[in-house]
Order: sequence, then structure tokens, then C-alpha cells
Amino acid sequence: MKAIELGIRIGTLEHGKMNSITDVKGVKVGHVTLIWGEGKLIPGKGPVRTGVTAILPHDGNIYKEKVLAGVFVMNGYAKPVGLIQVMELGTIETPILLTNTLSVGVVTDALIEYMLKENEDIGVTTGSVNPIVMECNDSYLNDIRGRHVKKEHAFDAIESANKYFKEGSVGAGTGMSAFEFKGGIGSSSRIVEIAGEEYNVGALVLSNFGKREDLTIAGVPVGMELKDWPGRGGNEKGSIIMVIATDAPLNSRQLGRVAKRAIVGLARTGGYAYNGSGDITLAFSTAQKIPHHMEKPLKLDVLSDSSLSMLFKATAEAVEEAIINSLLQAETMIGRDGHIRHALPKDKVLEIMEKYGRLERS
Repeated sequence: MKAIELGIRIGTLEHGKMNSITDVKGVKVGHVTLIWGEGKLIPGKGPVRTGVTAILPHDGNIYKEKVLAGVFVMNGYAKPVGLIQVMELGTIETPILLTNTLSVGVVTDALIEYMLKENEDIGVTTGSVNPIVMECNDSYLNDIRGRHVKKEHAFDAIESANKYFKEGSVGAGTGMSAFEFKGGIGSSSRIVEIAGEEYNVGALVLSNFGKREDLTIAGVPVGMELKDWPGRGGNEKGSIIMVIATDAPLNSRQLGRVAKRAIVGLARTGGYAYNGSGDITLAFSTAQKIPHHMEKPLKLDVLSDSSLSMLFKATAEAVEEAIINSLLQAETMIGRDGHIRHALPKDKVLEIMEKYGRLERS
């Protein structure tokens, strides 16, 4: 269950219908989850706790119909592929794939191959393709050296993308940890009204960061209350990938500004971007598609900067809740060498929230 379903309200804005990044029309998410083996780590042979997550900005050919995008890097201890071109040109032209750190290469190669099959003119009558792949390090639970993610897993994640998708210990989030609990994939959304029009803002996070004592839920120091809960250990530096989607008409510069506000949500959960942490946000808008070939000047509808404040707030709230949702929906997992990440103890969390007067009873 997500935070709002448990009576934990984060922020004040209205949630989207599904409280998910896929509340933004056309956006889909797919996973491939890889789990096998147990016991002592044997590099190359397991245990395996990893996967791939794919985010599709729309249903069409993303290369031929690109979407506007912006990037913000809070702390750059990370190995993403494709963000430099997004920063330069302000568009996304492939699905967005998430995986573990040492599988970035094979997933990038798979995404290139997928795009070549979909677009026979790439490298013939047109230029190259800019794959977007981002990562977090799942080596506390996973045999990351084994690089068990293969091309077919990336293909399957893309092809399985759907409006409805699981969260928690799935896909790229399978082996991830957050605040020394089980982390992974989380999502949330908000609705805002600007000049009489409603817009959706959705967030999807890959959470793999945080020191236990830092965990904060809706302003409550839950981590301090649970500091002696079992399962501690590992590196609290970690990383987080935050993907923001909106149907509001924004240009790439404005989407870069939206991406920065994801850090507000991260900070509210207890994320401090410690040294060694990779904290990256990619934001895109589905409101307008940019054709690959343009013979005439491109005309875009763009909201004024003075009207963006509620989109900033929506982004911060959606990211904050997406992180908490990634914890609430993850399941306890035992990985390599007996390492264990316990699920966030929901009953205990609800007791703590009630103690601080932050639990809404229906």
C-alpha cells in the first residue's frame, strides 16, 4: 500500500487518479526482475537480485517524435548515459532505462539495438541515437560483478511497459536499499491548476540511499525511532534516480528548473546527497512532440515562468512521496552473503506517525 492509503499524507496537493507517473497520459513503465540463488557470493554465479526498469514517454516512435526534457545533477557520483545530449539539445529520443551500475553497458547496447530495429534510417539517412540509461549500485544484495542483466532483459522491460506496474522490489529496484531498509521503485503524482487548466506531475524514483537515522516521513523522524531495528549495515551514501513526467507545456529550460525541485522532495525524506552519492533528476513533458525532421520553424506552447510555482511544489511532493512509497511497497529480501534488507515495518511506522499526530484515520 502507498502512503496515502495508510493515512500518511505527504504535502497538500491532490493526487492523480493512480498516484503514479503513468497518470501523465501516454507514459508507461515496464520491469524485468531477476532473482535466483542464495548464500555466499560467488562472483559471476550469484546470488542475483537485480533487474531493468523501462519508462516510455509516449506510445509512438520516440526517436521520430521526441519529447522536451531537462536534467539536474545534485551529486554526480554516477554513471548515466545520454544526459549530456539532453542538456545540450533538450530532448529525449529513446525510452529511459534504469538498471544496476555495472549493467549500464549491456543495457545501453540493448537500447541502441532496439532503436536501430525500430528506425531503419538511423545511421543511413539520419544521424546517431542518444540512449538514456541510469543506474544505482545494488551490490549489497546482488552479485553485481556477474553482470547478469542481458540484452533480452532490456528488450522485455521495454516491451512489457504498461500503464499499470508494480513498485518496490521489482525491476531495477530489486536489489536496492534505502535508509538501511529495502528500497527500490516508487511512484506518486499530483494535480495542479494553472490559468484554469489542470496538469499532472508524476514522479518515479529508484531509491538506493540514506542512513537509517535520517529517514523522515511527513516531517516525522521515523528513522530515529527505528534506529535499532534489525538489518543495519552497508553504505549509506547510495544514490537515487528521479524521473519526472508532466503534461504541462514547458520548454527544456523550464524542465531543468522542474528537475531541480525534485531535490526538495529528496531532502524532506532525509536525503543529504552525501559524498559518493549519485542524485540525478530527469524531467520531461509529454505536452508537445518534437519531430526528428523539421523543415519549418517549430512553434511551441509554453507556460510563463511566473506560473510555474505550483509545478515546482507538485514535483517536490510527488518525489517525496515516491521515495516513501518505494519503501512501503518493498518486501524483505535476503541477498548475497546473508545480507538482509528488511521491509519498512508498516505497523510500527503507523504507530510512530500516530504518536506524532501525523496519521489521518478514515
